[in-house]
Amino acid sequence: MTVSPVSPAAAGSASRDLSRARAALAEARESTDHLLKYSSAHVAALRVAAAVLAVRARPVRSGPRRRVQRNAWVLLAEVAPEFGEWASFFAAGATQRAAAEAGLERAVTTREADDLVRAVETFYELVESSLHLATQPTLTTTFAPESVLAQPWMQAS
Repeated sequence: MTVSPVSPAAAGSASRDLSRARAALAEARESTDHLLKYSSAHVAALRVAAAVLAVRARPVRSGPRRRVQRNAWVLLAEVAPEFGEWASFFAAGATQRAAAEAGLERAVTTREADDLVRAVETFYELVESSLHLATQPTLTTTFAPESVLAQPWMQAS
């Protein structure tokens, strides 16, 4: 398989997204609150998807008609079909993430949160190896004391 060269801008954006994903994953791993753990893990998955999109997606020129908006998971499945099952899996958890962020205790179990963290770790490693970017720090990077969900870059998600 040949690897297309990645533009420096796309590589930089993808690296930043992976760094943000590592921070969210670290927060998820260290959290004792299952709702925060689930939310942070799902945010990490979105950041990993954003890294793929930064490298593989191509801008679409808007025509006279408005294009249908698609979420990150739909776009991921389109531009990286090898991650289509991952996209479906994480898209299915979006409602639970919203409920967890709203503080609904029964939205997510501790087991589901732990399982999601492990799934995101696997997804991260698969994406990182597929992107062929410069060496990244390992997944064990620690996070800043403030919540990833409170970061300004998270507010637009």
